[in-house]
Amino acid sequence: MKRGRPRLRNVIKPLILEILTDNTARSINSIKKEISKKLHKRVSWNTIQKYLQELIEGGKVEAISTPHSKKEGKEGLTVYMLKK
Repeated sequence: MKRGRPRLRNVIKPLILEILTDNTARSINSIKKEISKKLHKRVSWNTIQKYLQELIEGGKVEAISTPHSKKEGKEGLTVYMLKK
């Protein structure tokens, strides 16, 4: 039996999937705020991005790139949703 704190990966990945179940597209920042609130602990933007990338590679989450609001031909904010 393992002892000690659970790995951050085993805590954050299910929380990301839980947050994305409401079928609204969310940015990394909004996911980060929600997870920080649930864990009562500050979580890094880079940490959320890393685990989101793993979920995308695993085929559970999809990234949707929105067009830039002011510059033509450039990408804007990237939002994430559960894959259907």
